[in-house]
Amino acid sequence: MHQKRVFSGVQPTGNLHLGNYIGAIKNFVELSKDKDNECIFCVVDLHAITVNQDPKQLKNNIRETVATFIASGIDPKKSIIFNQSKVSAHSEAAWILSCTARLGWLNRMTQFKEKAGKDREKASIGLYSYPVLMAADILLYDSTHVPVGNDQKQHLELCRDIAQKFNNDFNVDDFFKIPEPLIKKEFSRIMSLKDGLKKMSKSELSDLSRINLTDDKDTISNKIKKAKTDALPLPSKIEELEKRPEVKNLIGIYSSLAGLTLENSLNEFSGKNFSLFKENLSQLLIEKIIPISLKIKELLNDHNYLDSILIDGCKKADKIASEKVKKIHEIIGF
Repeated sequence: MHQKRVFSGVQPTGNLHLGNYIGAIKNFVELSKDKDNECIFCVVDLHAITVNQDPKQLKNNIRETVATFIASGIDPKKSIIFNQSKVSAHSEAAWILSCTARLGWLNRMTQFKEKAGKDREKASIGLYSYPVLMAADILLYDSTHVPVGNDQKQHLELCRDIAQKFNNDFNVDDFFKIPEPLIKKEFSRIMSLKDGLKKMSKSELSDLSRINLTDDKDTISNKIKKAKTDALPLPSKIEELEKRPEVKNLIGIYSSLAGLTLENSLNEFSGKNFSLFKENLSQLLIEKIIPISLKIKELLNDHNYLDSILIDGCKKADKIASEKVKKIHEIIGF
């Protein structure tokens, strides 16, 4: 019997990069290998359409996300992998929970303000109410734990508030489990290779700003060679990294992939020049990323296999989610 049920979702943005891998997928693999955890990994395609999508590309991106999960080490026989749109309970629960959530709560969500930018009037309602759908995703499965980055912490707090209010409003203690966050303590927010203050992103124009999970050896080496640093040697203390964001980012990437703390990595390279460090970082990236890259490419040639993983995962997810929705109906009086 599993002690924890871990739920997490990844948007099918396509062209996943090192930031997605270190920030989320690497952690998913570790969680899925823990015998105490039952893991549910969702390709959140309903969240993806809060901004315009090309339908053909979206279908490809869904498959690519599944391929990346499997290539990174998630076993579809031991974890549930599915896409959200195929389990109708998500949309239904999102509507019901939007009647529990308060407008004031959503107005406080900082991510909407960031994503909508100055022209908020033109943003979709879906982008605004996105956190309610995220709450439905989590609560439908009685999830006990949710891995979150700092940018999603506020959304998980909202999810907990919605669950608590629903339980109180209908006098059903513990109907919705209050999920706990799993926040990675070590370095997990990967920044652009060209600007240490910007998050690594596929939307940045220069491909040199990121390591894509499908890059080959030469491309990885070239991108690390050209990654922005400064003229000083590598520091010996963590505090010194705060004023050197690009250096902190590269040391963070090395530490995450090598399974070291920032302190251990600095002990290894302090006082040394960047050419030596970058050579070591390139080798480590090639060792860790190339097997994933090759496996992704192999899996993407087998659409039938990837689709069968999703069909199987959707059946398992639907069984849990539709049962929960049935109970929600009884509680509400439907």
